[in-house]
Amino acid sequence: MRSSTAPMERPTAHAPSRSPFARTGLVMIEAFVAVTAIAGGTVLVIGALLPQTATAFSPPDGYLAGTPFTSYVVPGLVLAVVVGGVHAAAFILDLTRHPWRVLVAATAGFALLTWIFVQMIFIPFSFLQAIYFAAGLAEMGFIMLTLGITAIPRSDQDRRLP
Repeated sequence: MRSSTAPMERPTAHAPSRSPFARTGLVMIEAFVAVTAIAGGTVLVIGALLPQTATAFSPPDGYLAGTPFTSYVVPGLVLAVVVGGVHAAAFILDLTRHPWRVLVAATAGFALLTWIFVQMIFIPFSFLQAIYFAAGLAEMGFIMLTLGITAIPRSDQDRRLP
């Protein structure tokens, strides 16, 4: 029960945490995914447009069977621009401590997980899918730490319901 002399508590929005662990982990994943997604998407597009330049990094065209794509141009652009671009934006916003940094980081994490889920429907399992799925989960975990969603109460007073 609340004391009649106690001031009314107002709900507050979660401000991003100052946890160096969460921030460092999030920035590292954003940078890793941005660089590798932009590079991977670029390789897919170049390999599709110039087949003579296809390398070991270009997946077989047979993986496109049963998909709406006839080449890797569109998937490569989505990988580079959407997954890589949003991660690059999240990385920059995190470094500059922009107020939208957590929202863009969450968008980037969802984009990565969605990319992996869709990819696993059409492409046989590969170790890279497991790595990027783990990166997406870790990214979402760091976001939850940043928002205080996973914070552990420090005292009995913190455990009280409002």
